[in-house]
Amino acid sequence: MHPNSAYRKAEDAQNIAFARDRAFGTLAINAESGPLISHIPFQLSADGTYLEAHLVRSNPILRALKDGPIDAVIAMSGADAYISPDWYGVSDQVPTWNYVAVHLRGTLRALPQGDLQGVLERLSGAMEERLLPKPIWTMEKMGDGVAEKMMRMIAPIGMEVSGIDGTWKLGQNKPDEVRIGAAEGVASSDLGAETATLAALMKKPPC
Repeated sequence: MHPNSAYRKAEDAQNIAFARDRAFGTLAINAESGPLISHIPFQLSADGTYLEAHLVRSNPILRALKDGPIDAVIAMSGADAYISPDWYGVSDQVPTWNYVAVHLRGTLRALPQGDLQGVLERLSGAMEERLLPKPIWTMEKMGDGVAEKMMRMIAPIGMEVSGIDGTWKLGQNKPDEVRIGAAEGVASSDLGAETATLAALMKKPPC
């Protein structure tokens, strides 16, 4: 996380909302062989204290969990873009990169296999609701035995979240008019990811 306190004023509720909306992140643990990383969708509780997901059985993180719970972090990144010094409208500036990122830390554990269907149904249900008015897809739409066969290849995991950190690096260390000038530059560019979203956040950052 960026150490500048100007970028870390988002409250837990904002970081939780970002993580719940993103619902996809990079899960990392330390193992005897070194760091292990996996990119996974997840479901985060409304209060941000619990996360559930699933891993394919061949995933080394799942194998590491056979020895018991493990400290873990899941990192989510959001809108980001290069910032040209020309966009500030003042002299003696340097290039930088603005972005949003949230990290959730906690204790990761393997869940009973019997929990898997509920984990999958809650995740797909939350995603399907975003697609309304499209009819919601459910596992009942799968043919006989298909869901059971697929679920034998994956396993559920859960994480008790004990720490939430967020960096919203949006130029808050600049005067308002300078930051907004840079936001207009981002909005007119075609660089980075989700530049329109980033420009809007730069105009009204967390405070």
